[in-house]
Amino acid sequence: MLDTFLLPETNIEKAGESAAVSIQDGAGKNCLMTMAITKILEQQSIDVSVWGSADGTEWSAKALTSFPQKFYQGIHQQLLDLSKNPEVRFLKLKWAVSRWGVGDPTPRFSIMVKIQEQA
Repeated sequence: MLDTFLLPETNIEKAGESAAVSIQDGAGKNCLMTMAITKILEQQSIDVSVWGSADGTEWSAKALTSFPQKFYQGIHQQLLDLSKNPEVRFLKLKWAVSRWGVGDPTPRFSIMVKIQEQA
């Protein structure tokens, strides 16, 4: 049964992506993704999307799903139906960040994302 982190707690200051994570046990199944934003500054946003691959090297042309844009600390959950993409055996995250207003222009987030197979 799939129950793993797509991204362990990580400090983020710029756009980037996670390493590929094997989801062999969860391939073709319904999964629950949980994103926890544990630290955040005001006047910034983060966009997180989920990408799939059959082999871990060639990635889908578009994201499988995305979390809605976030501005605040908290726990956010979203379902991911992998039955629509049964060939997907690897997942990775991509994120973009933005900061506006006064002060240091560098965004600062601390997030983690976990995926769990749903029964």
